[in-house]
Amino acid sequence: MLRYVIRRVLATIPVMALVALFVFSLLYIAPGDPAAIIAGDQASPADVERIRQSLGLDQPFLVRFGGWGWQILHGNLGTSIFTGLPVAAMIAQRIEPTLSLMVVTLVFAVSVAVPIGVVAAWKADTWIDRAIMAFAVLGFSVPVFVVGYLLAYVFALELEWLPVQGYTPLSEGLRPWLENLILPAFALGCVYIALIARITRASMLEVLAQDYIRTARAKGMGQAGILYLHALKNAAVPIVTVIGIGVALLIGGAVVTETVFAIPGVGRLTVDAILRRDYPVIQGIVLLFSFVYVLVNLVVDLTYTVLDPRIRY
Repeated sequence: MLRYVIRRVLATIPVMALVALFVFSLLYIAPGDPAAIIAGDQASPADVERIRQSLGLDQPFLVRFGGWGWQILHGNLGTSIFTGLPVAAMIAQRIEPTLSLMVVTLVFAVSVAVPIGVVAAWKADTWIDRAIMAFAVLGFSVPVFVVGYLLAYVFALELEWLPVQGYTPLSEGLRPWLENLILPAFALGCVYIALIARITRASMLEVLAQDYIRTARAKGMGQAGILYLHALKNAAVPIVTVIGIGVALLIGGAVVTETVFAIPGVGRLTVDAILRRDYPVIQGIVLLFSFVYVLVNLVVDLTYTVLDPRIRY
């Protein structure tokens, strides 16, 4: 078990190195001269050259990447071109709203998706199953921003039950914190719920057809015990896998959701940085999100060993 954990942790090191190389290359993959784009159309050649030197574009690629990687290892993500502030400090100021949105969405989506997926498999080929799958298809098809604007119009503008936009820190109270996150979490969670529910149903249908499930029924075990103690436990590996993969949906959807609901999180910071061509900020945010995604997949891999002890290769 310990050897497996060590191997999985060590395997993340080259992955993060490749991710860092790709993130650093974003500055040079972008079309055109980054220095000229940042300087603007009215800039003089001297202005462009000054920006090029400040970005280190006058140095060889490997030298620039080595220096940037050394700074990353020391916790320095660079300095914003437009604000002059450290990128790490800018991200730290915006991280709470984004983490709050992702955590609330994750808890909400898993709490809803897994039970309805189990019920859909239990009631397979009935109207309940068809209704749940219709909701899943609809949730997966409608864009996040459409759901967000619809929720904001109905529950914030018409009914005035919830705030239409903004964010309240958790330090100011649990209720206002949740009130600002309910609508964005539901809008962001619709796609996630649809994905998890469909995988849960498919995995549960496969398990419910096994002989040990029929044996449990023959022994008189209740339906709830069969579904949640036997079937769900053995169907958990694909479900946990899709929950981990779905974190990418949360990261990408957070950018759109924060824009729709005017949440001052890392997603809004990303949009602002892209519009201003603030490459150090873009690189720092992409690297952070990539690290989070790699870390989540590592946790998922380690969770496999708990759900299925046979997975210890």
